[in-house]
Amino acid sequence: MTTRNGKVIVDQTISADGYSAGLNQSEERPFGDDGGDGWGRRLHSWMFDFGEENQAELDQTTLASAVIMGRNMFGPVRGAWDRQWNGWWGDNPPFHKPVFVLTHHAREPQPMEGDTTFHFVTDGIESALAQARAAAGGGDILIHGGATTINQYLAAGLVDELRLHIVPVTLGAGVRLFEGVPPLNLEQVTARAASTVLHVTYRVLVTPSR
Repeated sequence: MTTRNGKVIVDQTISADGYSAGLNQSEERPFGDDGGDGWGRRLHSWMFDFGEENQAELDQTTLASAVIMGRNMFGPVRGAWDRQWNGWWGDNPPFHKPVFVLTHHAREPQPMEGDTTFHFVTDGIESALAQARAAAGGGDILIHGGATTINQYLAAGLVDELRLHIVPVTLGAGVRLFEGVPPLNLEQVTARAASTVLHVTYRVLVTPSR
């Protein structure tokens, strides 16, 4: 288990068969072929349609001091930054803290309203984590997705806690959590069933490399 100041926490919604998004993701369908409209309503209705019932879990996502995400979660633009894409969340994103976006293409930091600044990291997951830790000042780091980014951190042994929101639907294909990740030893910390989702928190006891 990692022994650093502040926890590294994964918070992710997945289908019952482990997928965070379907195939064929695009700007028009950011969650791909998800059996719905492509905007993740099947997976994320617990947040948008049943938010009051799940407020405690929603509040948890705001407590970290810095956020890490992959470029695919930040947006659909691939390759060089040939247009000024600033995320899916409008001028005032919901993070209100530094966000570190993994990418292969350099870009200057992008400040937004509400104290969110997107920082673009080109030298790998450990660099992003180091920068997030420096920004967090000893607070927790939230790895916000998507599953490909989370899997890289899990495989590297850099995650302390998994908060999973398991929705009773199956997608059958797409981007899957734990894909390519060596076996992990997890301790269940909490579990709560709501009407449309099961919230489970695991502590990572043994990591594959560290």
